[in-house]
Amino acid sequence: MKSMIVFKKIFWLIYRIWFYILVAIPIIVMLPLLLISILKESWYPFFFKLARIWARFILIGMGFNTKVEREEDIHPKKSYMFVANHTSMIDIMLMLTVAKNPFVFVGKAELAKMPLVGFFYKRTAILVDRKDPESRQAVFLSAQRRLNQGLSICIFPEGLVPEESVLLADFKDGAFRLAINHQIPIVPITFADNKKRFSYTFFSGGPGQMRVKIHKFIKTKELVIDETKSLNEKVRTIILEQLRVFDSK
Repeated sequence: MKSMIVFKKIFWLIYRIWFYILVAIPIIVMLPLLLISILKESWYPFFFKLARIWARFILIGMGFNTKVEREEDIHPKKSYMFVANHTSMIDIMLMLTVAKNPFVFVGKAELAKMPLVGFFYKRTAILVDRKDPESRQAVFLSAQRRLNQGLSICIFPEGLVPEESVLLADFKDGAFRLAINHQIPIVPITFADNKKRFSYTFFSGGPGQMRVKIHKFIKTKELVIDETKSLNEKVRTIILEQLRVFDSK
């Protein structure tokens, strides 16, 4: 029994180290192209293609088999607000894989401090310091500029990775306020297995299937800012109910 526990811990240790190796390899190999792609903001779609290669490389290398169910297809010429539950570092890679439209992440400014990845994150994402009101206002202006460039926006509305025991934390209003302000459809996405496959608990996880459901889009045209909270609750309910369906299977 003890030997089995030791074996599992060794596997998990190697598996975690292997993840960081996979994160680094494509960045090092594609470094010249990545550096060129961030020289101009208008070249972001090229960077996004490289980021998708990076994401697929990691998912395949980790032994993750992605299964995506779509209730509605994403139009390549339209802008959207992509929102999903947040449970793992793998969420970023999975989102890059399932959402083909070039989008920009809106995320915590602290993530820019990550080794290697943080260098590109700082230069391509919209960073927000939730303690700074001026930073939150700057997000709206940056999002507007990016949407005018034909891009989409992606936010994990929980704002953090909840405790292991929490199925889905409360959503912040930012994503929904942005969507209403800019009149773009919301695309709710449910990640079923990210916590199981690669959670923030160090000795856990492993290869296997990662189920994703892209729900029917929610239109924001004709909505006003006063409806932000109800929109928030509607999207959260969709994702929460789907998580419960996944858990029952």
